[in-house]
Amino acid sequence: QVQLVESGGGLVQAGGSLRLSCAASGRSFSRYAMGWFRQAPGKEREFVAAISPSGGSTWYADSVKGRFTISRDNADHMVYLQMNSLKPEDTAVYYCAANRMGVILGSASRYDYWGQGTQVTVSS
Repeated sequence: QVQLVESGGGLVQAGGSLRLSCAASGRSFSRYAMGWFRQAPGKEREFVAAISPSGGSTWYADSVKGRFTISRDNADHMVYLQMNSLKPEDTAVYYCAANRMGVILGSASRYDYWGQGTQVTVSS
């Protein structure tokens, strides 16, 4: 069982930066692949980024590639999403998720545990 708590969201101007954090509980954290997803009002939840259990492999949605960076600290049970050059279209609730398979996946349905989400609003 893993519990996930996101933080770091807020209001930022276009072109600005934010760093989201996800604190995970549970002894098996280092075995899980981790992902970030987002959901804007009226839209489906979409994949943003994922990272392998060791942190050695990452994968990004095309819409954020080159602007966002996912990382993890297994010793502290933390996952991060550094977001730079933010755009108004990045506005959404951002969710941290974990999958027990330990494989980088882009489908939300393949993730087993979810946080409550943190709001990111980018003003133009």
